[in-house]
Formats: sequence, structure tokens, C-alpha cells
Amino acid sequence: MATFISVPLKKSSEVDLVKPLTKFICATYSAGEDQGEYVRAVEELNKLRKSAVGRPLDKHESSLEILLRYYDQLCVVEPKFPFSENQLCLTFTWKDAFDKGSLFGGSVKLALASLGYERSCVLFNIGALASQIASEQNLDSDEGLKTAAKYYQLASGAFSYIKDTVLSALNREPTMDISPDTVGTLSQIMLAQAQEVFFLKATSDKMKDAIIARLANQAADFYGDAFKQCQYKENLPKYFYFQEVLPVLAAKHCIMQANAEYHQSMLAKQQKKFGEEIGRLQHATDLVKTVASRYDEYVNVKDLSDKISRALAAAKKDNDFIYHDRVPDLKDLEAIGKAALVKSTVIKVPISQKFTDLFEKMVPLAVQHSMTVYNSRKAEIVNRLIGQMREATNLSNGVLASLNLPAALEDLSGDSIPQSILEKSRAIIQQGGLQSIDQLIKDLPELLQRNREILDESLRILDEEEATDNELRNKFGQRWQRTASNDLYKPLRTEGGNARNVLDKAVQADIVVKQRYGTHREMIALLCKPEAELNAAIPSANPAKTLQGSEVVSVLRALLANVNELKMEREKLENDIKSAQFDMTSKFLTALAQDGAINEEAISVTELDNIYGGYTQKVLQSLKSQEEILGKIQNSHQEFSTMRQSNADANQREEMLKKLAAAHDSYVELSSNLKEGTKFYNELTEILLKFQNKCSDIVFARKTERDELLKDLQQSIAQQPSAPSFPAVPAYQSTPSSTATPATATSSVPTPAPRTVFVQSKPQPPARPPPPAIQAQAANTSTPPASGAGPIPPATQPVSTPGATPSPAQGPPYPTYQGYPGCYPMPVAYNPYAYGQYNMPYMYQAPGQAPYPNVQQPQQPGYPYPQQPYYPQQ
Repeated sequence: MATFISVPLKKSSEVDLVKPLTKFICATYSAGEDQGEYVRAVEELNKLRKSAVGRPLDKHESSLEILLRYYDQLCVVEPKFPFSENQLCLTFTWKDAFDKGSLFGGSVKLALASLGYERSCVLFNIGALASQIASEQNLDSDEGLKTAAKYYQLASGAFSYIKDTVLSALNREPTMDISPDTVGTLSQIMLAQAQEVFFLKATSDKMKDAIIARLANQAADFYGDAFKQCQYKENLPKYFYFQEVLPVLAAKHCIMQANAEYHQSMLAKQQKKFGEEIGRLQHATDLVKTVASRYDEYVNVKDLSDKISRALAAAKKDNDFIYHDRVPDLKDLEAIGKAALVKSTVIKVPISQKFTDLFEKMVPLAVQHSMTVYNSRKAEIVNRLIGQMREATNLSNGVLASLNLPAALEDLSGDSIPQSILEKSRAIIQQGGLQSIDQLIKDLPELLQRNREILDESLRILDEEEATDNELRNKFGQRWQRTASNDLYKPLRTEGGNARNVLDKAVQADIVVKQRYGTHREMIALLCKPEAELNAAIPSANPAKTLQGSEVVSVLRALLANVNELKMEREKLENDIKSAQFDMTSKFLTALAQDGAINEEAISVTELDNIYGGYTQKVLQSLKSQEEILGKIQNSHQEFSTMRQSNADANQREEMLKKLAAAHDSYVELSSNLKEGTKFYNELTEILLKFQNKCSDIVFARKTERDELLKDLQQSIAQQPSAPSFPAVPAYQSTPSSTATPATATSSVPTPAPRTVFVQSKPQPPARPPPPAIQAQAANTSTPPASGAGPIPPATQPVSTPGATPSPAQGPPYPTYQGYPGCYPMPVAYNPYAYGQYNMPYMYQAPGQAPYPNVQQPQQPGYPYPQQPYYPQQ
């Protein structure tokens, strides 16, 4: 009786995980200890996949453990890598477990760039292998029963989980074996078998009949549900109908009902309900007879039948001689209770007890994304604070330069170079002077052109692949079943467009820098000259009045010292802002573990406010202090200007000193801008190279997928049957010639289409064809037609011309070869009753078609039978 159903494994094609995952790791993580550890983990993952799906698996728990570890690893690695068609594209190909293919074509398979698809297929194999291991157990031992029940429940849970998740894991219709209908039915079958194992365990342990009956009735209910799902769902594989699944389910349903009735009859006997005992045993007997008559080749119920028969015979004997209890009808019997001791195992990662995460140190993509957004928020705050301070410093320098400070305080003699101007000159010369600026400006176009070429090449390969995809889509139509390149490349094209906009803005910034450099180039060149030439270039003026001991000069110098001190504080504050760090990864990981999701905005805003709130207050205080100091400087400088002698030479000298101070400030700013521009272009080159690699990878994956799809389409086209070739229409069914009579020519009856005729046990020769009429007057001389023959349709009556030689009857077309004529003429002495292929027309008569009449022709003297037409010999 113990016939259990197991599920075959799916088979997968080999996939190289090392190359794409290693490439992603090297592009995402900086070189170091973590990168090397991640690369080694990828190699271990590739080995694990080969062990799990790349070789035949034994029906043993060790093989199942490998599958469980691989499934757990897939679940924990999925959130850590961007597996998708347009990012990290890995195509997994799996064959349908129930489709065995044909002689000329492989089985049904599906290739998808989805790790969710890989997970679903691996989980299917977990359920399949668990069912096979359970079916191999020795059910005569307690250990075997426990193991079988455990793995049937695991298989049921695996199939049930696929049913709930497969459609969301795939972006297209799955193969039939992992469709929700199929795996839902498999889950129900495994649950029924697990319940049966518990029934066997209860029977083996000789538990109470009431408990055993309830267990058996629940198993029968489970089997009945599984049978109904197989019977009423149209989208199930043929495996369920042609591989003994459906009859076994029907048989098991009856057997479990029979067992339930048997043990419930034993309970009735204990309760002195002898009539009920007989009624239940009779029902059990009927159920067993049904199994024996219909499903005997699938299950053996002899032992159960004998046991029930003996019990029924004994019960009838006792009731007839002793109790005389009335036997109730089947419909009057009380329903047997049910007890479900099994349930589908909940699939919760990790399933394996020995699982260790190979990528334990790698943070999930959700955390990486949150860190990226957090770093953007942080950079925005840092850039805003530093930009405010730098803008205030530039404003301060501009105000002081317009007032010719501190040079005006140092140039009281009127004929020497102010000390501040000399320091500015030395600083410019030390930084490289004009040559450094010219070299930086010269390098910008080369860097720009390099980035443009990388971007153009990246977009070009996308355009080429998209054009090829559109061409094949137009050619094959709906059979070209894969995501359109136009839709798949939208994120990449958006990224490429953003890079193009960044390059355009960088070009405009380069133009502004060059214009500013052109404005101050002459003064910068003057500051690069030796001290004597610089002194000669500055106009001299009459000595000013002695202001060294005046109070206004002292006030101005004190205020300028405050400005310098404020600048130094800002430099320190800028360094502190840049170096502020906080471990946000732990914060995001904790939030992900607790809530299952990350509210990045709430967490980031709170932490950034805690970190940079104090710095923001210090920057605002610095700006306020500068505003107060500059106001005092302007007031004091106005008083200082009225105290100095003013003439044309002094005004020219002061204007020159102002230009020199502004040129120095512009040089510092230009140098900083050009260095940042060079750094920007170099960093953009790395970003664009990664973008190019991403485009190359996805295009390569798409080409591989395209070649595989083309191969499958060619195989499917080659397997399609070609159009059948029909034999030539027989002569008597051909259209009448122009010599036909008007009645024949005007009437048109279509020739019935040939139909399938089943050959009888004794094949009959076809009816003989009517010979052509030799003389016109012989048409009236005819014998009565055969019994059941109808009149000849007008369009099919043979027409002949008197005196004309009849043409030979036409048969099916035969090939001709060199040296062998296609059809030889009939010999004169040919036997008229031998119906060969060369002398008989195609006399097919379909069921329901009117028979061809036997038209009698004139008899020649001495011949008792109609004569065959004469075929002249060549």
C-alpha cells in the first residue's frame, strides 16, 4: 500500500559568478583587506553553486544540506548586490522539471536575469529532494517514520512558499513546474503524505482506534483536496496525468477512507454498536474493492482487503446469531472526526543549521543607499558652511583691497614697495606664477575631451545593441520575449544625460575662469617680476604727512589684526567641519534589523543636526563679527584718508597698489578653482569609466541572452511540422473538360474532403472504377447498380469522346529517377482483378460519402465480365 509520490529535480546551466561579482566589488569597494575578503567569498559562493546545482545529487541528507546552505546564501547575498538586468546582470537558465523534451528538441527552459528566479528554482529542488529522501525511508522503523514526516512537511513548506512568492520574484510567466497552480498542488500532496506517515506511526504504536480513525480521515481529506486540484486545474504539467500521480491520489483517498471506517468500526464494536460496525466495514469493503478494480496496478490493497473482510465476516456472524442489531444506511452513519498533526514547514532564513554568511561584513544595498543619501546631505551641509565662510573671506579681501589696506598704512613714505605687496609677490612666485596657471588652463581641454569620448562610446554601444534588439523584435514579433532594450536602458541613459549636463556646466565654468584670468593677467605678471622691476612699475608720490603716531593708524592696524585673526579661526573651523565623522552604518543596520526598513531622512536629519548644529552657530557668529569689523574699518579709513595729502601721483600709486592686491587675491582664487577643476575632471573620468564598464557588461549580457534566445527560436521553428503534401486529385474527381455536356458543365458539386478511416480487421479492396464508354448508343445498355449505390453526381460523371483512346487512370505522384520511368503503361494481358498502384485510380471513400456506382459497359463476345480498357504497349 505504501506508494508515495516524489518530485523530480530541476536542472540548471552553468553560470560564472566570479567574474561579474568580482568586477562589481573592485569597482565599489576600495582596495584593501575587505575587498580581498569579498573576492574570496565570491569564489566560495561559485563553488557552492556548482555543488548544489551543477552535479547530480544523491537522495541523502548531506545533499539536501548543500542545497539549504546555497539557498540561505542567496537570500542573504541578494540585498547586498544590485542584481538586475540593467546593473549586475547574471542570467540563470533552468529547465522544466516535468518536461523531458523530445528526440529532436530539448526540454522547456527559461533564462532570466533575476536572483529571485534562482532562489525559487533552488527552493523547488529543496522540496523535490526532500520528497525523494522521505520516499526512500524505511517506514517500518520509528526513525524512518519521523524522518519521512519531517521531510514531507519541509517539501510542502518549500512548494507553498514558491506559490506565494514566485510571481513577485519573476517579471514574466514562469515555467509550468514552478507556476502557482503546480507548486500549490505539490504542497498539498506532500502534506497529505506527511499525514499518512503519522497515520502509519499511530498504527505502529497501536494507539486508540478513535485517534487512528481521525488521522486516517484527515489524510483522506488531504488526498481528496490534492486530487481535486489535479482534476480541475488546467495548467498543470502532463506529469500529473501520465506519471501515475492522479490514480495514486485517487487510490490513496479511498484507502485512507477505508482505514478510517475500519478503525471507527472497531470503536463502534467497543461501544456495542454492532450495526454501525457492520455498516462501516461494508463501506470500507466497497472502497477497497474500488481501489482493487481501478487502481490495482498502482497500489496493493490485498492485506487491507483481507483484514477488512475477516472483520466484516466476524461481525456479521456475531450480529446474525447473537446481537441482531439493525445495520444503518451509509448516509445515517455519523461523520468521522479529523485530526491534522502536520503543517507545512515555515521557510525562514536560515533554513540550514550549519549556515555561515560568506559576506557577513558587507552591508546590504539598502544601507549602502542610505549611506549614499546621507553622505549627500552631509556634503550639502559642509559645502554650504564652508562656502559661506569663503564667500565672507573673499568679501573681506575685496573691501580691504578697495581701501588699499594694509598697503596704505605701510606706504606712508610714498616711494617704497609696501611690505604686504612684497609678501603677495613672493607667494605668487612660490606657487609657480603665470606658468602654473597657464599649464592648468592648457590641461583642461584634454581632460574634457577624454571624458566626452568615454561618454560618447558608452552611449554608442547602447544605441547599437538597442537597434539590433528593435530589428529582431520587428522580425520575430511576439516570439521575441524579453525586456525591450529601450525600457531596460532608461536608467543608464538618464545617468548618461546627467553626466552630459555636468560636462556642459563644467565647460561654462572653465570659460568664466579664463575670462577672470584674462582680466588680472597683466597685474599677476607684474607681481611675478623681481622687486626692483616691481618698484619701478609702481608710481611714486610725495611723502605723506607723518601719521606714524596718529591714533587712526593704530586703530586701523588693530582692526586689520582682528580681520587676520578671524581668517585664521575660519581656517580652523573649516578643517573641523571637514573632519567631522560619525558611524552612520551602525545606525542604519540597527534600524534595518529592528524595523525591516530604513527611514533615512528622519535618521540622517537628526544625526546631522547633532553633528553640525554647533558648527553652524560658529559660522554665523563669524559672519556677524566680520560685518562689525568691516564697518569699523570703513569709518576709520575715511578719517585716515582726510588726514593724508591727496594729489594725482598719490591717487595713481594707490590705484596701482589696489590692482596688485586684487591680482593676488584673483591668482589665489583662480589657482584653487583650476586645481579643483582638474580634480573634478579626473574624478569624473573614473565615474565615466565605471559607467562605461556598466554599459559594456549589460550589452555583453544582452548579446549572450540574444544568442540564446535566437538559438531557442531556431530550434522551435525547426521542430514545427512542415505543410503536408497531398497526392494529385484523381482523374474522376477533376474538373470536367470543355467537351462536357451543358448539364454537366453547369452543375458543380464539391468533392468531399478525405477523412480518417479506421482500418477494419479484414480490409476490403476498393470498388472498381467505371470503364469509359466506347460507343454513344451503349450508354443505355447497363445493368442495375450495386445495392446501396447512389447516382453519380453530375460533376463527377466520366465523359468520353467516341473513338478517343482512354487515358490511363492516375494514381498518387511517384518520384522519378534517372533510368527509371515514373509510371509504366499497363500490359495487355494484365490481370483485371489485381489492384496495383499503377493500374488503379485513387478510390478513396470516406464515411458518409456516396459510393461510386458500378456502371456497366458493353460486353465483348466471349467475355462474361466487363473488360478493362486497353493500354497500348510502348
